[in-house]
Amino acid sequence: KQVEAMKRVLESLNLNIVEMVDENATLDGGDVLFTGREFFVGLSKRTNQRGAEILADTFKDYAVSTVPVHDSLHLKSFCSMAGPNLIAIGSSEAAQKALKTMQQMSDHRYDKLTVPDDAAANCIYLNIPSKGHVLLHRAPEEYPESAKVFEKLKDHMLIPIANTELEKVNGSLTCCSVLINKASEL
Repeated sequence: KQVEAMKRVLESLNLNIVEMVDENATLDGGDVLFTGREFFVGLSKRTNQRGAEILADTFKDYAVSTVPVHDSLHLKSFCSMAGPNLIAIGSSEAAQKALKTMQQMSDHRYDKLTVPDDAAANCIYLNIPSKGHVLLHRAPEEYPESAKVFEKLKDHMLIPIANTELEKVNGSLTCCSVLINKASEL
């Protein structure tokens, strides 16, 4: 089971684990966007208001705002963080509506990077001490017009990733990763 496997890995890293014991609560990682300042939680088929409330109770130092998700599987199906303060967002009406909701709920003004393809807005930003800004994004052969937008990010090391096969089963780049901010013990 996916949850049990992740729990074992997180325990092996000595990380704090909070378990949702409310059987009515649902919270999928694909609906949780952490900006570094606050959380946006997509309310979708896999995440409900109770799940968002438990996240808010767990991370009391951060604002948690909910965003309705209607035409996509998850919030991160059409948006993600592409850098510090930079939200990558798809061009569809649903994506733009969600962005407007996020902007209205936040006291902070984020920069936005709008890409033509919603699926391409799902990217992975890393700040690696020896490399700086690193962005894993969908490959040009999959989403050529969106790749051109990412190529404008001159201060990022860009790493194109082909994801066609996983996309067939709704797997996006962020679905296939767990980012852990933990100091290296080398």
